[in-house]
Amino acid sequence: MEKVQKLFCVALLLAVLAIASNIANAQSTICKMPVAGLMSCKPAVTPPNPTAPSADCCSALSHADINCLCSYKNSNLLPSLGIDPKLAMQLPGKCKLPHPANC
Repeated sequence: MEKVQKLFCVALLLAVLAIASNIANAQSTICKMPVAGLMSCKPAVTPPNPTAPSADCCSALSHADINCLCSYKNSNLLPSLGIDPKLAMQLPGKCKLPHPANC
């Protein structure tokens, strides 16, 4: 019986680790943009003195799903993170990327 309990505990631990790994991987990108890329853009979208977007920011943004990012423009999430949605919507143009039509 003790062997069965140990096997159950090992199986449960492996299941928890697998779930945690999937959650971590799912949260490592937002709209196909790595979190590190998002963070590299933060100085360009944070008032009162935003900087020009960095090359890292523009590179990450070029691989992102811009329409997906647009879905956050009216969300309370951006202001709660110190991000100005109006500045965020200007990023594609500042990075010389096409701006989606319905954003």
